[in-house]
Amino acid sequence: MSILKDKNILLGITAGIAAYKSAHVVRLFIKAGANVKVVMTPASKDFITPLTLSTLSKNPVYSSFTDEEDDNEVWNNHVDLGLWADVFVIAPATANTMAKMANGVCDNILLATYLSAKCPVYFAPAMDLDMYKHQSTKASFKKLTAYGNKLIPAGTGELASGLVGEGRMAEPEAIVKFIENDILVQLPLYGKRVLITAGPTYEALDPVRFIGNHSSGKMGFEIAKAASNLGAEVVLVTGPTHQKIENHLVAVKPVVSAEEMYKEVHKHFKSSHIAILSAAVADYRPKNVADQKIKKKDTTFTIELEKTKDILKSLGEIKTNQFLVGFALETNNELEHAKGKLKAKNLDLIVLNSLRDKGAGFGVSTNKVTFITANNTIIENELKSKANVAKDLMELILKQTHA
Repeated sequence: MSILKDKNILLGITAGIAAYKSAHVVRLFIKAGANVKVVMTPASKDFITPLTLSTLSKNPVYSSFTDEEDDNEVWNNHVDLGLWADVFVIAPATANTMAKMANGVCDNILLATYLSAKCPVYFAPAMDLDMYKHQSTKASFKKLTAYGNKLIPAGTGELASGLVGEGRMAEPEAIVKFIENDILVQLPLYGKRVLITAGPTYEALDPVRFIGNHSSGKMGFEIAKAASNLGAEVVLVTGPTHQKIENHLVAVKPVVSAEEMYKEVHKHFKSSHIAILSAAVADYRPKNVADQKIKKKDTTFTIELEKTKDILKSLGEIKTNQFLVGFALETNNELEHAKGKLKAKNLDLIVLNSLRDKGAGFGVSTNKVTFITANNTIIENELKSKANVAKDLMELILKQTHA
């Protein structure tokens, strides 16, 4: 999953031969999960058709202030477009358009939208070598970047004139990567590593049977998404689950048993800044595991159990600068038990949820939690989606750590 997922991206296209690459830029944004709209200068339609861009973006394309084919002349509101966008990318950006942007000239809908935009604006220059090196073009670059716009550097290669040199618009993949990286480095958890556990553990009884629980892993996976959306590098240690996550910032480490989870967590804890242990780890496991399937013989069957290692407590004993978060699923005396766990395991924060709360617990998409901090501040929350609980948790951690 890209950091651009669900973002509203407005792509501006100007009248340069590199406009043919804009179709691929749209396609890559869509592939990244973004919502895309296109605004064009009137002259750019000589280089690429609005029909192509509309088909790829799945949205109308805007090239004038009114819909030319509509007898009622419906107004295309450049202010609404500017407010809609989370990111405005102008690619290609010609010398003509950049000069107008730099000097506040507003003679088409793209320029009017640019002057109305409240979001970050990126521009990818595209022109011939001599134009690129001209003092007026350099002045446009300087002004535009001074205004806070972000220059996506042009590449070097064969140009439309046949010359070889600087001025070739950055390739579509490079444009998307530049924007992704620029957004990423500004996020509050960029450069931080977050260790998360999720799901159940299965403790083998024999080769075909196990002792487990009903945890689906949904909560942990939502926390991983929320942390990665804040720019963190995430290590997600998960027990058996059907949950999936596709994000280059999230490294999934599948395990089965409590012992495997213990080892995997300890492998990554030292290099982590934040650890959030939301997995439902078995407290006990069969003392003796049969190497063959146990046959049904007697009316009753007794299993001798032994304690598993307490992963959360073991981390609390060795933590240095890590911010350690635990989860407590309780059925009675909830606050008392959660506070005891917070102190006994040397946690910085504990997330309490009760099986007595309707809509909370295993296997559902909602949760009702209470956050308890190390100084005993209690923050009760209403029933929310697990995605929103994860966002609330990460926001609280940011406040607690001043990340």
